[in-house]
This record gives sequence, structure tokens and C-alpha cells, in this order.
Amino acid sequence: MTEESPKRQGIGSLEIGLHILNYISVAPRPPTLKELSGALDLSPSRAHKYLVSLLREGYINQVNQTQYTLGNSSLTLGISALRRINPIQLSYEALDRLNEETDKTVSVTVWNGNGPLVIKWLDSSHPIAVNVRLGAELSPLNSASGRIYLAHLPDQRRRELVDSHYKQARNLPRHKGRDITRERLGPHLNTVKRDGYCAFFSDYLPEINVLSMPVYDINGSIVTVITLLGLDQDTDIREGSELFNRVLECSNRVTHQICGHQKKVIAG
Repeated sequence: MTEESPKRQGIGSLEIGLHILNYISVAPRPPTLKELSGALDLSPSRAHKYLVSLLREGYINQVNQTQYTLGNSSLTLGISALRRINPIQLSYEALDRLNEETDKTVSVTVWNGNGPLVIKWLDSSHPIAVNVRLGAELSPLNSASGRIYLAHLPDQRRRELVDSHYKQARNLPRHKGRDITRERLGPHLNTVKRDGYCAFFSDYLPEINVLSMPVYDINGSIVTVITLLGLDQDTDIREGSELFNRVLECSNRVTHQICGHQKKVIAG
């Protein structure tokens, strides 16, 4: 039996300086020395020494002579971090974990201009019979991921796709067993956008439930949509269910990795 490795030692003063930077970065307005020292449990004189060093290195700036905000060096770090982020790879890694934790069929889609394109597909240990696989282009109205993208499109492009669908499709879109007329589609998509998810309950595939949630970039645009599906008898995707929360945690985690903060997905 080996002894447990000792806890790694760091540089305490560096950690305090980073705590100050983190506090400034999330503060609703530039904090004062008094606010910083109180929030971080530092004496004003000690906090001031850290602020002087951060000012010298350009990580913070002083405004109004008494307040502190992030400086150019912090901006450079942030831009460099953004350049190194790969949203697709992060979505792939999150999907691997979701598939392993839930043993459900899962997928990642991106918007190709006309509809969702499946760029990753992982089956459960008990594959379900669906005519969708890697590389498939899904309907913007008749897929859960498609409705999420559609709900976030600019009005003109959304209108073009919706009008085309209603002119060409033989059957109306469905939701919870009911047809969606052209007049009812707008409010339905607004709900999808507000709630941050779209769920099908055997609406298109008999006895199969589908749940899709978006991953956002720092501008609030959707970069990918993560989808989970399974037989309705063992795939409870109602809001608040275990599977619902797993998909929510997955999409929020990737958004957090991309943006540095969690975008609120569920209203309320």
C-alpha cells in the first residue's frame, strides 16, 4: 500500500493576486479598494500592494482614481484563450461522457445553413431503430435540434425556411401529439427559445423520445446542439427528470468552457 501523495504546494501570493483579478472580472461595476479588501478578507494595505503590482503589469487599470477594472494584459489573455477554444471538440468530449453516463443514444449537430447536420452520433448499448446517422441532414422543423436552431435564426431567414416547409411538406409539424399550424408555429418557437430546449414525445418516431439543448458561444449564438433519444418506456425527458438534468448539465458545461460562465438555459 502506497502512501497518499502530499497535496501540491503553490504560491499563496500568486493565488491571492488571481483572486483579486477574478473578483474584478465578475464585479457588476469597478470595485474600490475598500470593496476588494472586504470581499477577499484582506487588509486595505495588503490589498493595495497587490493592486500596485497588477497595475504595473497592465492586468488592471484605475478609473475615477478609486476604482479598478481589467487592463490590456487581461484582455490579451482572454483573446488568446478564445483563440484556443474548439467548441466542436468540447461538444464531442461532452457527448462521450453523456453517452457513458446515461447509456442513451446521443448526437451533436451543427447548422449547415438549411438544417442541422449530424457530426457525431453515439449509440447506446441497446441501439434504437432510427434512420439517422453521422452526416445526415435533419429537417429544421421536424427535428428537435432543428427547432432550436430555427428559433434562434434572424426573422427573415426563419420566415424563408418556415414558408418553404409549409408549402412543400405533406404533413404539419407536430408537438406533444398535436399538429402545429403556420399560425401556431411562431409562439411555439418563441417558447423553445425562451426555455432553451426542445423535446419530442413520440411525435415523429413511434415510442421514441427526443431531447435537444443548445451550446452557446460568447456572443450568445448557438455553436452546436446536443441531443439525447431513447425508447419512451425508459427515457423520461420531462423537465426536472434525471435525463433532462444530465443533458442540461452537459450543454451548460460546454457553454461554460466556451464562455467562461454558464448561460442560463432554463427559464424560471
